[in-house]
Amino acid sequence: MLDLVTTNSGVILSIRTQPGSSKNRIIGEYGGRLKLAVTAAPEKGKANKAVIELLADTFRIHESSIHIISGESSRDKRVLIEGLILKDLKSLLSQQV
Repeated sequence: MLDLVTTNSGVILSIRTQPGSSKNRIIGEYGGRLKLAVTAAPEKGKANKAVIELLADTFRIHESSIHIISGESSRDKRVLIEGLILKDLKSLLSQQV
């Protein structure tokens, strides 16, 4: 089960990233985290930008609504997704995974 936390401004989602992949995609669940593969290398914030772009496309929201709140230099990250309620996030994820 995914580690999801509801806040006043949105939902906090725990993710595990796999930079340097052949394509950007959601792989599935990994130890309570949503596992994402991104093509970008983990240098100068490129992989983080790719993660935000992938999540924005997945949840059909603007990139400015997604914030990495911890783990910027780690494969394990926590992201705040503003303006999305837990029910909608789960529904959109179920269509992807």
